[in-house]
Formats: sequence, C-alpha cells, structure tokens
Amino acid sequence: MFRRSRPQPAPTPGPELRQTATLPPTEVPDATRVLTDLLARPSTEGMLEAALAHAVTLLGGEAQGYAVLRRGQDRVAAVFGYPKALIGTALSGPWAVSRPRLLPEGSRELYTLNPPEVAALLDQAGMRAVRWTLVLPLSDRGRTLGALVLDRTFPEGISPEQQEAVTRWAAAAAPLLGLLDSRDEWRRTARQIAAAMVEAVESREFDAVGHGQAVADTALRLGRAVGLAERELEELWYAAMLHDIGKLHDEAGHAQVGANFLHDVPHLAQAQKAIRHHHERWDGQGEPDRLAGEDIPLYARILAVANAYVHAGDLARVREEAGTSLDPRLVGRLEKLPPER
Repeated sequence: MFRRSRPQPAPTPGPELRQTATLPPTEVPDATRVLTDLLARPSTEGMLEAALAHAVTLLGGEAQGYAVLRRGQDRVAAVFGYPKALIGTALSGPWAVSRPRLLPEGSRELYTLNPPEVAALLDQAGMRAVRWTLVLPLSDRGRTLGALVLDRTFPEGISPEQQEAVTRWAAAAAPLLGLLDSRDEWRRTARQIAAAMVEAVESREFDAVGHGQAVADTALRLGRAVGLAERELEELWYAAMLHDIGKLHDEAGHAQVGANFLHDVPHLAQAQKAIRHHHERWDGQGEPDRLAGEDIPLYARILAVANAYVHAGDLARVREEAGTSLDPRLVGRLEKLPPER
C-alpha cells in the first residue's frame, strides 16, 4: 500500500440502490437529515440517486424512478429501480412544464415523444407497464435544471398527500442540484485560470511550454494506478499543474514560493504540500526539509516521478533514479502503465 501523508476520510455512504421497485416498510427519515446527507454526495448522479430513493420512500416504497437533466439535450442522469443502462439516454418527456404533473396514463406520453430505438430501451426497462407517472420539475432560482420522474405499475394511484410530500421534497432538493452545477462550473473556471497561469510561466522558456500539462497527465495516470479517488486526483492535478508556478518570481526556491500560492486554499492543502516537497529525495538528500522515504507526502512522490519522466523522456533514465531520488515502488508502477493513446 502507498502511505498517504494523512489519513483520508472514507466517503459518506449513500442509500443502497435496489433493482426492485419495492422498499421494505420503514419510518420515513427526517428530510433535514437526508438533505444533509445529500450535501456530502460527491457527484450529480449520486445526489440524484439519493433524491430518487427518498422520493420513493415518501410514496411508500412501491415505485421506481429516474432523473432527467436539462443540459442542452434532456438526458437520464440517475435511476432508482430501473436499469443503469438508461443513464445517458437522450429522452424527451412530459417535464417541459414547470409544475408537477400526475399522469394517469403512465408512460404513454413518453412513448409518443421518443423514436423507436429509444422506445425499445424503455421496453427493456419495463416502462410500458407503468400505470401512473408523477413528474416533479427541479428548479433553482427560476432556472429549470431537470426533473424527478416517479412511476407506479399498480392500479392504485398516488394520493394527494403523497404527491404534496414528494413535491415539497423535490423543491428542497433542487437547490442542491443547482449548487453542484455551480461547483462544476467553478471547477472548470478554476482549472482554466490555473492553466493560464502555468502557460504564463512556461512562455518565458520556449522548451517549457506544455510541461505542466504533461506532468499533470502522467501524475494522474500514476495516481489512478495507485488507487487515488476522484477528489484526490483533482487535488493531484492542481499540484502537478502548479508545481513550477513559483518560477514567476525566481528559479531558486521556487517550490516553497509555489506552495505559498495555495496557502489560503484549505481544500488544496495536500496540493500545497506536494508542491513544497516535490524536490525531496527518497534517500533524504533533497530539499527543502530533507524528508526521506514515505515521510515525503504521497502526492509529492507521485509528482517527482511524473516530473522526472517528462524531463527524461524515457523510462530507462527514470529507473536509474529509483531508490535514490525517487520512490522505487512508484517507478515500478510507472513502468507498468499501458502506453498512452
């Protein structure tokens, strides 16, 4: 195992997703607690799966559903009780109206609006048997983000009380979806700004142009090989892209200067450590703190191997540094990576 510089907290477990449409009878959990749990979900799909699961609970468990996101073309973004093969399917449906709708004819409108190849997918999911469909738009600050769609195959409909409860739930969950959208937009913008800053540094030396991106690409491949999670890979990307940012001031001591750029960014604390320590050596003869072996933060060790590989251009020269300046196990992992396509 590759020891990290600090324990990584385990992800918050989400509700178990079931392939059956019926949940066991249970007390409906408090919506405030469920919303708090949703905030910890790491992705839009995860958040929507949890939202669907709670909505089905509010209907007594006898339902299945899917979530649609409206990003250009409407697509299925999450499912509950339906096959995951539906995720990503472009779908037209009865969610254009920005108010809840209860459709007693079930999925008939869905079949009417979509081409035969999509209808075949719906058939495989068992949607032709749907008797009742409840469509719940997801809107945040006047912007329609998508919809939760809940289906029932039983003759019994959905009571007004159940409909009201699920509608309130969708209204409460929608701002969280908007928050995730904003976070994704912020992440894209932050990456663009970081890349632009790196380009400004690299443009001072012709042979350095593209170096940060090349190191980032190699570091991410190596990070995946040692089992880093997506949130860890995101931080590793920033470390790799910004590892030479301190050269804006001077070549000497650029690692410490670069680390100071992230001093007030708590969620990139490990990236800051990686930048500071990427010139440490496995044998303890590096800088700035002469750390050795696994006392060097994992991201810094990955960054050092990736940096050496990009500079050297071949594995043989990197292999010569294994056990002296570089973590030998990480060099071994680098050698086993499949060729880049």
